[in-house]
Order: sequence, then structure tokens, then C-alpha cells
Amino acid sequence: MRVKEITNEKHPVIYEDELATKARALMRDFALRILPVTNENKKLLGIISRGNIMTISSSISSIRVKGIMENPKYIAAVEDDAFSAVKEMIRLDEPYAPVVNLPQEKILKGVLGLENFIGAAIETSPEKLAKPVSEIMSKNVVACSPEDEVDNIWRLMQTKSFAGLPVIRKDKLVGIVTQKDLLERGTMLPTFESAKGRFRGSSKISSIMKTEVIAVEPSIKVIQVAKIMVFKNIGRVPVKDEEGRLVGMVDREDVARLLLR
Repeated sequence: MRVKEITNEKHPVIYEDELATKARALMRDFALRILPVTNENKKLLGIISRGNIMTISSSISSIRVKGIMENPKYIAAVEDDAFSAVKEMIRLDEPYAPVVNLPQEKILKGVLGLENFIGAAIETSPEKLAKPVSEIMSKNVVACSPEDEVDNIWRLMQTKSFAGLPVIRKDKLVGIVTQKDLLERGTMLPTFESAKGRFRGSSKISSIMKTEVIAVEPSIKVIQVAKIMVFKNIGRVPVKDEEGRLVGMVDREDVARLLLR
């Protein structure tokens, strides 16, 4: 299977001279995790991640895209072997990679996400996803409390590159908070947000977290979780026992690793 067979060719892009606030709006409105940056000839210049966007402290910032974009850690080419590309993405802890026509020309052709790879496997190799989630989930899960300050969790996500954290109270799963939630609520750098910023009210995680959490039990088959991830665009799913206690977390990388065995 080639990269071009599973590339998302309709992924939004942005130009380097456009406002970073436009990039933030695109990433928020389309629930994007990366946003490729190109010139008018569609040559790839860089990418913007949610981490880049979360450094913008005002909704009226005049910062341009080129001021916050970064070089992608990995760029795939359309004719690359998809399995090799996904292996490299996992090695670099990059769930998304821009896809170009040729490494020398770097004309953007789309974006490859782990969910594209997983989605293809659901159709072609479902037998590889027949194991219980307990065999691939992470058991040492970093979690937060509803009473934690948004500022502190924002910084934790930034420094540790966490895309999301489960929220627990007395070991029971009560919610989840993600970078997407922070973007949707406009809580970038909340303590330092300008007077015209959108963030208001409580600064506790309880004001941001989602309480309707899609969670699974350890015995569920991986293919069921994979379908949740692909069809509901969810990057990670908490695993809880019969009493509601958090016992693990499974993300797209865990599923992709299983497919690569």
C-alpha cells in the first residue's frame, strides 16, 4: 500500500503571510491537529500544530503564520510505502505528516494521519484488530482533577506534548480535557489572556472538560475502539473497569503499532 492511497487530499492549508488567528480559527473549526503552510505554488514551507496555536495569547494578534510555523519532523511522499511511513511517524511521535509529490519539489498533496492508516486496516485487515484493548493500552496514565487550574494543565500539555488528559475524582473517570477543548473555548494562555480575549469565568478544569466521555472496558476488541477513533474523530479513548475506575488509555499510536506487528 502506498501513501497516496490513504492520504487526505482535502486537508485545509494556509499561506505563510496570513494571520495566525486565521490558522487558529481553521484548526478550531475543522478540528485539525496540523495545518500545512504553503506558498501560492503549493510548495510546502512548514506546518502549524495545536501547540503552536496555543502560544497565541490574544484573539486579535497580528502575528503572521510564518512567525509561528515550524519544520515538520517528517514528510511523506506519495509513492512511499505506507507501512514504512507510519513506522517513522510513530518513531517520531508524529500522528500526522504532510504528503508531497517528491522530496525534492515538496509540492503538497495532502496530509497522512494515523486514522487514515487505521481506517484502511478496518476494511482490509480486521483480523489484526481482534485482540482485547487490555493488551495494547497504556496503564501508567497521567490524569488531572476537575479542581486543577486550566493554566497548569495547559502548561503540562505544552511541556509534555499531551494532546489530552482524562479527568478523575477518587480514581473514577469523570471527564476528559483535550487541546481541542482549549482551542474551542479560546483558553490560550488563560492567565495572560488580553482583556479582549474570549476566556471568562472559572479557571478550573471542571469548566472546560467534557463529561460525556466515550470510554471502554479492557475486554473490548481493539477493532471496536479503532472504529470509534476513525468514525468519531477521537484520538484517545479511556479504559475503565466495571466500577468506573480509570485503568488505562488507548490512543491511535497504540492501534497503529498493533497493525505494524
